[in-house]
Amino acid sequence: MGLTEYVVLAIPLIVAVYGVLIYNRLIELKHNVDKAWSNIDVLLKQRHDELPKLVETCKQYMKFEQETLDAVMRARSAVATAQHAGDVDALGKAETMMRAGLGNLFAVAEAYPELRSNETFQHLQGRVSGLENAIADRREFYNASVNLNNIRIQQFPDVLVANMFGFRGKRLLKFQESERHDVDLTELFGT
Repeated sequence: MGLTEYVVLAIPLIVAVYGVLIYNRLIELKHNVDKAWSNIDVLLKQRHDELPKLVETCKQYMKFEQETLDAVMRARSAVATAQHAGDVDALGKAETMMRAGLGNLFAVAEAYPELRSNETFQHLQGRVSGLENAIADRREFYNASVNLNNIRIQQFPDVLVANMFGFRGKRLLKFQESERHDVDLTELFGT
């Protein structure tokens, strides 16, 4: 067997090995996206469990702020629905509602010194705020994982393997622009 025959046999073998390496990398990226989503999911569930406790604690003090409390619970429901459906776009919108509702709740709570000094409220506020920060961190990790996945399945030669095995792009988790702004306290208190 001459050199030419070895080259002819080696080329398909090299292409096959390279294809396997690409496939394995795409699988790794897909699982990283799933893991990042799972991390968000855990935090959303934890926050979902804490919110009724926070609202119930606030109800004891905030007799005339039912609309604010209802907004938080509606947002909680919207987040749970989107989360259960795995709808990233709906979750982004629901998260925007949730963050605005919590911002309003904490701002309105400032008008109730007894509530602010309540140990349960302080604990729950700290817990929910910590979960909000963790969700923001995990969202960043999720979006980075999605970005890597999406870039990789569109690059040549990875796109050939991705199309052959049905790899699809994932959606970024985006919050509305209004979520990034501070709560307008004058609007809340009418001053």
